[in-house]
Amino acid sequence: MSKELFLEIGTEEIPAGFLPKAMADMAALIDKELKGARIGFGEVKTFATPRRLALVIREVSERQPDADIPITGPPKSVALNSQELLTNAGLGFFRNQGLNLQELNIDTNTSWSDVVLGLGPNVHPKFVSTEKGEYLALVKKETGQPTAELLAEILPRLIGSIPFKKSMRWGDLDVRFARPIHWIVALFDGIVVPFAFGNIESGSISRGHRFMGNQPFPVRDFGHYLDECERHFVIPDQARRKEIILREIVRMAKTAGGHVLPDEELLEQVSYLVEYPSAVHGTFSADFLEVPREVLITSMRSHQRYFSIVDENDRLLPGFITINNTLTEDPSVVVKGNERVLRARLSDARFFFEEDKKVPLEKRVEALKLVVYQAKLGTSYEKMERFKALASALADSLNPAVQAKVERAAFLCKADLVTGMVGEFPEVQGVMGREYALLQGEDAEVAAAIADHYLPIQAGGELPGGDIGAFVSVADKLDTICGCFGVGLVPTGSADPYALRRAAIGIISIILAKGYRLSLAKYLDAALDLLRDKLTRPRAEVFADVQEFFKGRLVNLLSGEFPSDAIDAAVSAGFDDLVDVKARIAALAEFKSRPDFEPLAVAFKRVCNIVREPVAAGIDEQLFQDDAERELFRAYRSVASTVAAKVAAADYLAALTGIATLRGGVDDFFDKVMVMAEDERVRTNRLALLQEIKGLFRGIADFAKIAA
Repeated sequence: MSKELFLEIGTEEIPAGFLPKAMADMAALIDKELKGARIGFGEVKTFATPRRLALVIREVSERQPDADIPITGPPKSVALNSQELLTNAGLGFFRNQGLNLQELNIDTNTSWSDVVLGLGPNVHPKFVSTEKGEYLALVKKETGQPTAELLAEILPRLIGSIPFKKSMRWGDLDVRFARPIHWIVALFDGIVVPFAFGNIESGSISRGHRFMGNQPFPVRDFGHYLDECERHFVIPDQARRKEIILREIVRMAKTAGGHVLPDEELLEQVSYLVEYPSAVHGTFSADFLEVPREVLITSMRSHQRYFSIVDENDRLLPGFITINNTLTEDPSVVVKGNERVLRARLSDARFFFEEDKKVPLEKRVEALKLVVYQAKLGTSYEKMERFKALASALADSLNPAVQAKVERAAFLCKADLVTGMVGEFPEVQGVMGREYALLQGEDAEVAAAIADHYLPIQAGGELPGGDIGAFVSVADKLDTICGCFGVGLVPTGSADPYALRRAAIGIISIILAKGYRLSLAKYLDAALDLLRDKLTRPRAEVFADVQEFFKGRLVNLLSGEFPSDAIDAAVSAGFDDLVDVKARIAALAEFKSRPDFEPLAVAFKRVCNIVREPVAAGIDEQLFQDDAERELFRAYRSVASTVAAKVAAADYLAALTGIATLRGGVDDFFDKVMVMAEDERVRTNRLALLQEIKGLFRGIADFAKIAA
């Protein structure tokens, strides 16, 4: 019979950024626990507010099913002696499974047949065959326990296992959580699951909103919990809170004569800051609109978590919407308080803006000599000089017409780091460089590149608009990656403080989107040349590590678009030209979708697998002994030049289609010809023929990695 499991962990306010991951981790942990305990269950749903984490699971089995638990022990030759009597090793295995052998009268003089009888009907010893031989095994019959009893052990373990970026202890307790826990509701079929976590006993009592309904209330089940929460001014479902917030900010923006500037990230964040959302609208002086809109938006968004309002032409309006966690009797008081705080911030922004304009960006570049980029890699000025040279080389190779503008953009792009505005609002670096450059008469494309060179700021994010910003972006990121690897600042599985993975994905994304045909190795070499005085690791080692790093990021980036075996096969044949390798992957993926691909793959994998080592000899037609090998050689010669031309033209699908015509000849060859002939000359000649066929794939893919 199925029951409902409900768990709520009531706490002090948990940071909003912790909650989405905590919900996902809680769902994964309970899934693992219940499966490990052999408890059947339905869909897991998790909920979170600043003061609570909760989960509900319906269709939870009332008890664990009975099970046969297999346990493997020592080899038969070790467990029994030559007379088929139990050895000390065999005795030890049974004893380790909790069996009282003395009571069962089993010792080293007991025969195998008596062991089987002596262990009784609920324990079944036997020998099982494995690749390494026969092994002693025990099948123990385990009677299923009531789920309620198991949950009393599972739930406290679950609570203590939820990982947080930072957790804390409180009082003198030996437990940790994101914030101190004040109550726990744990119900299975409406009955309390009894356990303790620290000094908190589980029960059926929850609490309402801290300010508007801070009273205890009993919980019967999840449906009752939702009703009681709303009566006590709590909306546990984060998706519903998000819907309410969106509805309210859209309504208020419309009332203010505009619409909300879309900001999904802020909407998500705010939904985890409140238990009972309430929106209010405020304004600021239109005089502040003289400050660049990005600064105004940043001031409202990052510091105050206000939503911005724009008109039908996407121009910023002098207003904002903020979300409160309480209903207020007099909203005007809340509005005035928020307006006062925002006015102070915008006044600071306007002051910095006016002061920064007094010093041209070009003159600020010199100050970068006093800014340490990284202790082992020098100043921001030194970094600028390095990536400026790299960007210039990229322009010279890919678009010489913009080379001068690329050098100018690279020279100026870090200058806004020493402005007052960026010092106060780091989020607008690049944007302010663009604004100041335009105000000071710099070329519009150069100014745009100053902002664009930071792009993309996340995987799948906006890319630089033109070549100038793209070249500077690639160069800057490449210098960062090579520099960090060069001094041992290599990302680990859990840490990437210099965001090198994001930088590599940014480079790959730009190159693929822009279609830049370039040698990655060439520019890695160039970057390492410029860093030669900074490297603390062997250059060849750094080069190899960075190459492998890019390979891993490329595979990850494309894994959602193409089959993994197509990616592995193409990348294994070379990935120096990223645009080319993506074209090969795409062709291979399309080729794989053909209905006749599977037998084709089997045939050509046989070719790849049999020619493991290079064959030095060429093909001698006089050594052919069978019509099948003569016919395969003729077919090979008829397509070889066409395939080579298609590969040279990067028409990989056509090249693969041409190679596919050899399938019949390959099948016939393997059916009728003994490749490993006794005559060494004949054997070598046949291997040479297969090597030439395998060579048709060279530069396209390693066909041995294709899953047939």
